[in-house]
Amino acid sequence: MRYFFIENGGSTGSTWVITGSDARHIKTVLRLKSGDKIGLFDGKGFEYEAEIVDVSTGRVTVAVIRRFPSTAESPVQITVAQGFLKEKKMDGLVRQLSELGITKWIPFIAERSISRPDKKQLSARTRRWEKISKEAVKQCKRGCIMEIGDTVSFEEILNLSQSADLKIVFWEDEFQPLKAELPGPDDKINKIYVLLGPEGGFTEPEIERARARGFVTASLGPRILRAETATIGACVLLQHLFGDMR
Repeated sequence: MRYFFIENGGSTGSTWVITGSDARHIKTVLRLKSGDKIGLFDGKGFEYEAEIVDVSTGRVTVAVIRRFPSTAESPVQITVAQGFLKEKKMDGLVRQLSELGITKWIPFIAERSISRPDKKQLSARTRRWEKISKEAVKQCKRGCIMEIGDTVSFEEILNLSQSADLKIVFWEDEFQPLKAELPGPDDKINKIYVLLGPEGGFTEPEIERARARGFVTASLGPRILRAETATIGACVLLQHLFGDMR
């Protein structure tokens, strides 16, 4: 069954109209017609089974058959705070982290960030990342769209971690594996906040500031990883330990 995104959810029996590129795709590429079934998701945790009622130029009308909670969301909420990388790397990360079930992604400017776009450039990139996140959700059939945060400073990124149950910074100069730093089995972990650096990594003063705010430092192994590889590896590891990749 093909899935499509809708802006607002509804109830069983309600009728929605799909327009834009999705409507064109349904009509001209998939060649679906009245009576065919499609899947819908609202980006807020619900999926829908719907039946096409009418197909016309630029417009597809569907009726909702049933509404149900998405089964594709991770049981743990992971926020990834990412030191700013070069633009194409950031685009790729947004897509991949969406597929991995990350709840929120927040870019920040670290001391060693090479790319430092101005406000106008950041606004355009944020809109692009939101679009990429939405497209990735269509592909992987998640129930929720990964939230894209505003680009902030290093101090602000530390402030945003206050509500997390577990705060981790992966650092290439740390030799202790993550498991050594994990809380006990009786501690319930619902929200994880993970800090990852730019191409040049974190400076020691940044690490000390993070530790002072309750972050534990952990290693991703003995090899030096590219920044984008480290981010993907860290998220897979966290989903394996706490989420739905066990």
